[in-house]
Amino acid sequence: MDVIKTIIIYLAVMNVLGFAIMGIDKWKAAHRRWRIPELHLFLVSLLGGSLGSFMGMHIFRHKTKHWYFRIGFPLILAVHILVAAYLIGSEYVVIM
Repeated sequence: MDVIKTIIIYLAVMNVLGFAIMGIDKWKAAHRRWRIPELHLFLVSLLGGSLGSFMGMHIFRHKTKHWYFRIGFPLILAVHILVAAYLIGSEYVVIM
C-alpha cells in the first residue's frame, strides 16, 4: 500500500473516531454514565481527527459551551489544513 493511501485511511479512521466519541460522550452525559475524559477528546482531534471532532461537537451539540472546545477544535483543524496545504504544495514531498 502506498504512503498516500495509508495517510488517507488513517485520517478517515481518526475523523470517524473523533465524530463517534463526541456522540458517545454526549450520550453518556445524557444518561449519567462514565464520561470520556476531555484530554482524550482533544488527543483524537490532535492526532488527525479534528474535522470529525469539530463536526461531532456541532451535530451532537456537545461541549459547545466550553470556550476551549469552541476555540481549540477549529484551531487544531486550521493547523491541520495549513500543514496539509504546505505538504501538498511542498517540493520536499516525495510521493511513493
